[in-house]
Amino acid sequence: MLKIGYRTAKTAIGTALSISLAQYVGLQNFVSAGIITLLCIQVTKKKSLRTAWARFLACITAMVFAFIFFEGIGYHPGSIALLLLVFIPTTVRLKVTEGIATSSVILLHFYAAKQFTVSLVMNELLLIIIGIGVALLVNMYMPSVEKQLKEYQRIIEDLFRIIFKEIVHYLRTNESKWDGKELMLTADMLQQAKMLALRNVENHLLRNEDSYYHYFRMREKQFEIIERVLPLVTSITYTGEQRNMVADFIDKLSDAIHPGNTADQFIQQLREMKKRFEAMELPKTREEFEERAALLHFVKEMEQYLIIKSEFKTH
Repeated sequence: MLKIGYRTAKTAIGTALSISLAQYVGLQNFVSAGIITLLCIQVTKKKSLRTAWARFLACITAMVFAFIFFEGIGYHPGSIALLLLVFIPTTVRLKVTEGIATSSVILLHFYAAKQFTVSLVMNELLLIIIGIGVALLVNMYMPSVEKQLKEYQRIIEDLFRIIFKEIVHYLRTNESKWDGKELMLTADMLQQAKMLALRNVENHLLRNEDSYYHYFRMREKQFEIIERVLPLVTSITYTGEQRNMVADFIDKLSDAIHPGNTADQFIQQLREMKKRFEAMELPKTREEFEERAALLHFVKEMEQYLIIKSEFKTH
């Protein structure tokens, strides 16, 4: 079954609306209003506004160039070539290159008319205003992505939980049949979630920050730590009391992965566990010493993992 997206629907409706309006007003080349609308429909509100401004400025600049070149040199192909040689670098300098296609349509209207009159200038201005105005109007509707963002949040937390449970299983049994597929899946989900969160920011005209984007960035930083400690965990082979203590801690931590912030209480528990480590008997063999060092390194990394989450509440 053919699926029609909201942007496609907005483009179709907006194009038809602008053509109808331009035709109703009695403008020449009224179809061009639809072309302008079609070019101005964007994926976010802020991008739509930026594109609209770029196209408007480019069109006004194009009309000035049309007057200079067509009236000064003449209405022939050579004039168009010279005009574009100067006009395109000008749009680059003005940072309105998005408006080249739209303004080229306006330029060709003057060329086809072979005259530069006040009535024609007003006609082109109205085409631009109707085309851009309708595009901005229909682009003010953007479907909410809140539900999708919450779903990404849930999936990523579930993946974190699975990874931690695998760490716990290895620490307790010294065995693992895990294929690590959740690592690649987590990286992919984080990337997609950040992109959607950024799009959500772009759809709020009066807001430059988004809690979801900060949340996924926080999880991304935590994930970097998880990836870093996995080789450290697998290097531990000696079974000791400290290893079981760490496994119990990670098990509790995995059950507490959620959007809320309980990091401070886990940081406190982690620091108490470190004090208990310090009070224990010193390692007797090289293997025990290396394992104790690896476990302490792991605990330090997990402390950083929790600090990242505790700082998230400031956003």
